[in-house]
Amino acid sequence: MAKDYFDRGEFQKALISYQKLYEEKKGNINYFIKIVEIHQQLEQLDIAEQLLLDMVEKSRNPQHLVDLGYNYHLKNEEEKAQDYYNQALLKIDENPVYGYYVAYRFETHALIDLAAKAYERTMELRPEANYHIQLARIYGEQGAIEKMFTSYVNFVERNNSFANQVKRYFNDYISESSEDENNAILRKVLLKKIQEQPNVIWNQLLSWLFVQQRDYAKAFAQEKAIYKREQESLRGIIDLANLTLEEDMPEISADILMYLIETAIDIETIVDSHKNLLELQTKHATKEEYKAIDEKYNNVINTFENNPEIVDIKVSYAHFKAFYLNKPDEAISYLKTALEGKFNRFQLAKIKLELGDILVYQEKFNEALIYYSQIQTSLKNSTISQEARFKVAKASYYKGDFKWAESQLKILKASTSQLIANDALDLKLLISDNKFEDSTQTALKLYAKADLYAYQNKTDEAISLLDKILEEHKTESIIDQALYKQGKLFEGKKDYLKAEANYKAIIDNYREDILADDAYYALAELYVNVLNKPEEAQALYEKIIFNHADSIYFVEARKKFRALRGDEIN
Repeated sequence: MAKDYFDRGEFQKALISYQKLYEEKKGNINYFIKIVEIHQQLEQLDIAEQLLLDMVEKSRNPQHLVDLGYNYHLKNEEEKAQDYYNQALLKIDENPVYGYYVAYRFETHALIDLAAKAYERTMELRPEANYHIQLARIYGEQGAIEKMFTSYVNFVERNNSFANQVKRYFNDYISESSEDENNAILRKVLLKKIQEQPNVIWNQLLSWLFVQQRDYAKAFAQEKAIYKREQESLRGIIDLANLTLEEDMPEISADILMYLIETAIDIETIVDSHKNLLELQTKHATKEEYKAIDEKYNNVINTFENNPEIVDIKVSYAHFKAFYLNKPDEAISYLKTALEGKFNRFQLAKIKLELGDILVYQEKFNEALIYYSQIQTSLKNSTISQEARFKVAKASYYKGDFKWAESQLKILKASTSQLIANDALDLKLLISDNKFEDSTQTALKLYAKADLYAYQNKTDEAISLLDKILEEHKTESIIDQALYKQGKLFEGKKDYLKAEANYKAIIDNYREDILADDAYYALAELYVNVLNKPEEAQALYEKIIFNHADSIYFVEARKKFRALRGDEIN
């Protein structure tokens, strides 16, 4: 009740309550401090002064000297204030155990320079004391960046379990640029630690810094150093491989995956690394190189044929056969044979999921639905079951059964997988926004067919069909969807100027519609990564920040806008 009165500014009521509490528990110094603060809020500074003078006489704790000095500061008696501050600091030398209390009271009154002195002196006198985290926070406020980073690092040295927490603090001060001054300072602090006191924790923090800067080769070097020292787990290197694959950095991804293949002992890691490497090579290969990739798949699968961990690479190989070699019948036969192997329910579900995907590729929708439904029956409520339900909806959408597709998508909006839930919502909105405008649903059917062509890697056919929508259905709401889809297909073909024209058309004519933020972001990324127009990209990111605060691109847009503008971090 007392705290509530105080927080609401009802200081007289708060004073009565705290005085009652203090009478009952004279040893509770927090009640005393609150009473003093209330008198100060009520501008009863003489009463607060007398209370503090009495307490200084009775208590050995010099924290009250700080509060007394602050009370004189409120009375504009600065010489007395400084005198009591100095007395408090000198008392630390007499009994360092009180150093924390003095420093904390200085912090409470925003006297951060004096708080830093108090913590520093306490740690000089008591080397076992660990106030690095408090000092780091103060150094940050002072703008003493190197001292701040050093204090955080010293704190981690004594408390390794707080490394992830300290990374969050670092994040407030560093940027994605390796040229940033703060990044350089942190790098220097960590390298100094590695030289003076070798410990894998410094390599881990340095690797983390390089990842923030997207210097993945340097991060890889640190992760290798960690593994050579400990040889306990390749987890850090596996995570880095996955990250570089997501970021589409093929050269460093290939290096990391080769290292895993050569270094790992467990078959699961070796086979998974082979799979990721082959998929990476496929993504960037020409058709002439497919034969060599096909041979590599066969070599790996034959080497590990009798291991249950082989299921993922078998599924990957079937996908390669169907979608890249255009041999869907061979792929289906291969997977049906794989179903006879000794795999668990989840592994069999992966095989059936790919079988369904290839059957959709062949437009054998009803047969595909059988496999998807089997997954839903055998693994109810699992993520893979929800994925199968989404594929049921997608297959129904491809063949123009929009009503059934929509009924499945309604269920998936509540999926435990955020990715599936988002995809389901996007597809549901596409159908519901366009199904009533034309009773024959001609434009929506054309769009679904173009979507299927894109899925079948028939990019030119998909683009041509989208052109038909753009020419023959100019007044319908699906136009912005068609422009956006076509823009993405143009990007896939590296026809960047046509992609730019499509995104601009959405921005110029449909800026109030649902895809406006997608178009802003897609065009900004095109300008930054391909067309070298950073100023135009900055303006587009700014549009998202100010006009689309609820966009899924908001956080990334703000970060990239600030980087392009050259903002200093903190």
